[in-house]
Amino acid sequence: MIRAFGPAEFTFLVEAARWTILLSCLAFLGGGIVGLVIALMRVSRNAVIRGLAAGWIGMVQGTPVLIVLFLVFYGLPAFGWRFPPLVAAALGMTVYASAFLGEIWRGCIEAVPRQQWEAASSLALSPMQRMVYVVLPQAARLAVAPTVGFMVQIVKNTSVASIIGFVELARAGTLMNNVTFQPFWVFGSVALLYFAMCWPLSVMSQRLERRLHVSRRG
Repeated sequence: MIRAFGPAEFTFLVEAARWTILLSCLAFLGGGIVGLVIALMRVSRNAVIRGLAAGWIGMVQGTPVLIVLFLVFYGLPAFGWRFPPLVAAALGMTVYASAFLGEIWRGCIEAVPRQQWEAASSLALSPMQRMVYVVLPQAARLAVAPTVGFMVQIVKNTSVASIIGFVELARAGTLMNNVTFQPFWVFGSVALLYFAMCWPLSVMSQRLERRLHVSRRG
């Protein structure tokens, strides 16, 4: 039975958007933790460690995120690892995010002026202390804008999770369109909800970047 697109249908999309937000948060949290490790490995003095991190980044960045999700959801069960759609989507998006965040943060770490590294060494700080107390705080300032920009990409890329049966915003829009046959209103609402999720991130990035810039000058 065809039904009109109204407040109840829009509410259904809003509720689905909550799953998009949850998946985005899980992907960023997991990807951030792994990505930081990858970034630190990329700036290691050990060539083997650097090579492993570079290989991970190259492999993940060279693989479509859709294939990563397929490998997690359909491939791992062959080894006895079965995950529900949310967990599989979170793991796949974590793998995807870790490679890109690792490379972004590696660039920010290496962008810290070499004089700062040398000054930390002259204070007899250990490599760990130098990284934690001198390099990473400065790299964090540089990482704000590209990190938040990538967060926007994570939110939008969660739409591919629908292919493994996870009902997030894009999938909910497709389901609703099949019921109402009003694609303009359905997908227009979906676009509006994606904008509502992504635009505040961009605003937050600009404000935080200005605040950090002011504090640095101060």
